[in-house]
Amino acid sequence: MKIRSAFSLVAAAGLAAGLPGPVAHAQDIPALRYIGQTSVPAGAVFGGTTIGGLSGVDYDPASGTYYAISDDRSALDPARFYNLNVAFDQNSVGGVTFNSVTTIRRPDGSAFPANRVDPESIRFDRSTGRLFWTSEGERVDGPTPDLQNPFVREMNTDGSFVRELSTPGYYNPTTGATGIFPNLAFESLTLSVDGGTVYTATENALLQDGPPATYLDASPARVLSFDKATGASSAEFVYPVDPIAVQSVPPGAPATNGLVELLAITDTSFLAVERSFSTGVGHSIRIFKTSIVGATDVAGLDALPGSYTAMSKELLFDLDTLGITLDNIEGITLGPVLPNGSRSVVLVSDNNFGAAQSTQLIAFEVVPAPATLAIPGMAGLVTAGRRRRPSGRPSR
Repeated sequence: MKIRSAFSLVAAAGLAAGLPGPVAHAQDIPALRYIGQTSVPAGAVFGGTTIGGLSGVDYDPASGTYYAISDDRSALDPARFYNLNVAFDQNSVGGVTFNSVTTIRRPDGSAFPANRVDPESIRFDRSTGRLFWTSEGERVDGPTPDLQNPFVREMNTDGSFVRELSTPGYYNPTTGATGIFPNLAFESLTLSVDGGTVYTATENALLQDGPPATYLDASPARVLSFDKATGASSAEFVYPVDPIAVQSVPPGAPATNGLVELLAITDTSFLAVERSFSTGVGHSIRIFKTSIVGATDVAGLDALPGSYTAMSKELLFDLDTLGITLDNIEGITLGPVLPNGSRSVVLVSDNNFGAAQSTQLIAFEVVPAPATLAIPGMAGLVTAGRRRRPSGRPSR
């Protein structure tokens, strides 16, 4: 279903939504400056659907709008994505306006049945006008296992199926000790700067590669690429996910950290968003710059070798320094050019459809160089502080 009426959740008068027209995608990002945030309250409704679970977002510069995918597993409403506007400039953030909601279709044209898909990330392909999206899959062990393969698919903007890219079989969950962990699979998706390659990544390790991240230990996520023209899988690299940021309260209560999104910014580098959650503490969100230069190509290996070179990473921005309450941030996109000529970056949160959470949108300005002096108006600037290139398996 596609609803095309406009519904404004927050007034946005006087704030620019962004400049229309083509905008170059390739851009190194030396540093970010926090602009502000806005949110959509829990329980908000648009087009007969509950707004929530927005786990991926992408900006279309030609229309000046955003595509955001919901991770509703067709449990509340059919699996879907939204088209929306976010109003902001370099000084402040205004409101969010929803323009349409579109049901994601299976190859036969039907909507997904309940709990048979887990949408997580979305990207708009400006060369074709179509969309790529991921499903995280499912792994439920036990006497009646539920095993759903993770995948990357292409669809039209009306939600109709175009094709599925070819994911190697060793990602697929099994009744043995291989494949994805539950809820730790394809959270990420990005297109290369030249548009010829599609990348996805697991949130944490595959079972055969190591355990999920803990408060003490990192986890080796896999970054998988596809040739966009053929859909065949290609090079594959290891991204070292940090340990959980803060110990849960009480210790031993549920906690996690994972790679929840990638965004290509140059031919070889990406922004990587890591989202950590600890019971009794809340969320910690960090944005890293990461590169495949010098990293070992592990494509075709069912399990990681005993020695390899992982992707390098350096901290770009620690959102914990902002002093605001952070929700479950899972999406990132390059946004519009701001009125002052700078590019922007926009984050979105998956509210888990929780009554105590909200859909949070956070805007940043891309600044040209790291700040070394206190400059008026530059509060919240964080520059690269950590850099490492782990070699071999992360510690267990």
